[in-house]
Amino acid sequence: MEQTVRKVYVGNYSDLPERIGKTVVLEDKEIAVFKLTSGKLHAIENRCPHKGGVLSEGMVSGEHVFCPLHDWKINMTDGLVQAPDEGCVQTFDVVQEGEEVYVKVPENEA
Repeated sequence: MEQTVRKVYVGNYSDLPERIGKTVVLEDKEIAVFKLTSGKLHAIENRCPHKGGVLSEGMVSGEHVFCPLHDWKINMTDGLVQAPDEGCVQTFDVVQEGEEVYVKVPENEA
């Protein structure tokens, strides 16, 4: 059975700052959306699995964001925390339609 997803509007591509996260709130879930210097877009769960640090406030380096609380390094492509730390965050697909940016969220999570 295929899971239904909905597209949630994030904003216009040109309005998203590079290397700074934007928080999108969906009921009880927060998603951090990032535009990298390469222009690539990523969306991840906005809470570090360690102590719940707000990832949208973290520093971005390449494809990684560093948690602002304890500097855990998280890969924005697959959501995995980098060794020696362990854990992961949920990732979300990002779709760009012209200038508009959307995050695809499973219906049961939105």
